Amino acid sequence: MSAKPAVVRKKHMTMAEQADIHELYEEAVQNVEYEVEFLQTTFKEIRDRTAYVFREDFCGSASASCQWVRQGEEFQAIGIDIDPTVLEWGRQNRLSRLPAADQVRVSLIEGDVMTVDTPPIDLLVAFNFSYFIFDTRDKLRAYFERAYAALKDDGVFFVDLFGGPEAQEETKEKTKCKGFTYIWHQAEFHPVTNYIRCHIHFRFKDGSKIKKAFTYEWRLWSAPEIREVLAEAGFKKTTLYWEGEDEDGEGNGEFTPEDKGEADLAWIAYIVAEK
Repeated sequence: MSAKPAVVRKKHMTMAEQADIHELYEEAVQNVEYEVEFLQTTFKEIRDRTAYVFREDFCGSASASCQWVRQGEEFQAIGIDIDPTVLEWGRQNRLSRLPAADQVRVSLIEGDVMTVDTPPIDLLVAFNFSYFIFDTRDKLRAYFERAYAALKDDGVFFVDLFGGPEAQEETKEKTKCKGFTYIWHQAEFHPVTNYIRCHIHFRFKDGSKIKKAFTYEWRLWSAPEIREVLAEAGFKKTTLYWEGEDEDGEGNGEFTPEDKGEADLAWIAYIVAEK
């Protein structure tokens, strides 16, 4: 009698092993539909016209660029990122989902935002605090000067920022999402230099985890510093858009111009710079 064939048992994969960190990131922290609506609405209020040509610096998966061209056949988007891996993920998982006619109006460029040249832009963004990688005023001013030069004569530049006393704490913030928990970890902060090192972790219902899915080393810039450096770079006017609150005192996702802000423990805002 011949021996029975050996049974090959497949290793059970945890939720963490099956997860895609880029999908998790976008679900936890991005809402490109809202972002594009906010950008376009604000631009129209400022310039009394529609923005058509959009550039997304530090674009990552370029989801905002893909959302931008969904507005119509006249809209064009350029995404720039130095990481070829995340750009390729964006091509496979975001750009490929667009109709062919929309895909051709998205240009993804692997390159450094300090050296890439693009056609004149209506609206340029640096979101997700990405420009915090520039850790001196000279470096930040040089980037803002590049942004200024890339814009049309009436172009507008948008950046986001965060702050408040809790931004300077070494702490973890947990947010429950559909099927997982998003953990924002401020692992290290140096008050003398405002150096901050942050991680993003994900935890799943089966107990599995993805630790340090993303790590960032930044300078934590303040609102007045950013506005001053934008002015030094040539921008004529800057406006800070502050988030409103719901009935429970939590952020409601609605951003409006604000001269003073509120002494919140933690806040997120946009700065809109006009050329």
